[in-house]
Amino acid sequence: MDCRPGCAACCIAPSITRPIPGMPDGKPAGVACVQLDAQGRCRLFGRPERPSFCGGLQPSNEMCGNDRTHAMRWLTALEYATQPRASDQPLGASSISMCSIPSSR
Repeated sequence: MDCRPGCAACCIAPSITRPIPGMPDGKPAGVACVQLDAQGRCRLFGRPERPSFCGGLQPSNEMCGNDRTHAMRWLTALEYATQPRASDQPLGASSISMCSIPSSR
């Protein structure tokens, strides 16, 4: 299967944790990659600067479906399903301090 022209769902929906030229802190989920051109194509395609995550996403019927809306929904669900949960964090990694929780006297 080939990419759908102008779709770019895989360059918008998922987060990318590695630096990308123009996005040194990576890319948040739901934000278009700065490397997308006006036609929705990757400027880094085939270049060594392209993150390995991007190369690992290959178009498939399951992911792409029949339209861009399906692809965005599928990739957004995948992003959500693979986010670290608070229960996955090591002890002390939570942003909530036990000292800030009021006691129930």
